[in-house]
Amino acid sequence: MADLGDFVTAQRLYDLLRSGGEAIGLTTVYRTLQAMSEAGELDQRVTVDGEASYRRCSATHHHHLVCRRCGSTVEVAGPDVEAWAERTGRAHGFTDLDHTVELTGLCAPCSNRRHDLNG
Repeated sequence: MADLGDFVTAQRLYDLLRSGGEAIGLTTVYRTLQAMSEAGELDQRVTVDGEASYRRCSATHHHHLVCRRCGSTVEVAGPDVEAWAERTGRAHGFTDLDHTVELTGLCAPCSNRRHDLNG
C-alpha cells in the first residue's frame, strides 16, 4: 500500500497483486484492507460509485480534500475542525471523540479543464 500512493479499491489491489504473481484471494484482500483501516493504518473513503477505497495513511490525524472528477486526494490538517469537534462533544457530554471530515470539489487541473471547455 505504501508504494501505491493514492487510493485504491480492493478489486484494483487484488488485480495488482495477482498480476505480480501473488496467490491471494479477493476475500482476503477485502478483510485485510478492512482490518488495516480499523487499526488506523489506512485511510478509507467511498468513491462516487459507492465503493470503498484505501490508501496508506500518514501518522498524524488529518482530513481530505477529494476531487469529484478525477479522485485525487490531498491530506490537510484541520485545527479549527478539531477545536469545533471537541467543543461540540463536550457541550453534549461526549468523551473519547473521533471524527472524519472529507471535503469534495474540483482540483485545480479538473477545474481548469472545466473552464477551458466552457470558455
